[in-house]
Amino acid sequence: MGPESLSLTVLGCDGSFAGPGGGCSGYLIRGGNTNIWVDAGSGTMSNLQRHIELEEIDAVVLTHQHPDHWADLEGLAIAFKWALGVAGPQVYAPEGIRDLMRVGNAADVFPWHEIDESTVVSAGDMKMSFSRTDHSVPTFAVRIECMGRTLGYSADTGPAWRLTVLGSDLDVALCEASFLADREGTVQHMSARQAGASASEASAGRLIITHLIPGTDRAAARAEAEESFGGPVEVASVGARYEV
Repeated sequence: MGPESLSLTVLGCDGSFAGPGGGCSGYLIRGGNTNIWVDAGSGTMSNLQRHIELEEIDAVVLTHQHPDHWADLEGLAIAFKWALGVAGPQVYAPEGIRDLMRVGNAADVFPWHEIDESTVVSAGDMKMSFSRTDHSVPTFAVRIECMGRTLGYSADTGPAWRLTVLGSDLDVALCEASFLADREGTVQHMSARQAGASASEASAGRLIITHLIPGTDRAAARAEAEESFGGPVEVASVGARYEV
């Protein structure tokens, strides 16, 4: 089988907590011969295995220490330590997440690498770089390049950070849009309207909004984002696959 073009598969896209049948933040990024799991929120490990075997994961990238973005890493550690009995994939994460894990020496199955704004990672066929966002704990947006295509993922952020930091050549922007415009300024997250404006400013080719808090009106979020983006917007859903 030949190398794959860059693609994004949604493993979970609920903001802050999982809604009925949903999952928290998690995405499978595939390109060339490389598989990267970006964010490992609750529910995403189960969905990941619908698409690849655990042993096929080349790297895990965690954007920050809030548990809706990394909790399933504990299950992955247990699987590699006690079921598979082999070393786990490389883990790239901000300082402190390793210390939060509650699985004892199972966490040692991972080679750990701390990330900050200066970090550039080459993982197989992919290149990743990072930008600290506007969030309550150190959080890093990710730019992923592979086979001439570029994906930008905002992770969690308030509006003081903009997608332009990841570049003006994003083929796809995956951007958090936790709620509607009427809640702007209440917490350190972006609304759908703000996500659309940020993607427009960055001249992103396509916009996918994600991290909607369960119960948020998805149609209204799409409409707000489309108005400020100036074009069609997709709302992430579990299992959806997007070619970048």
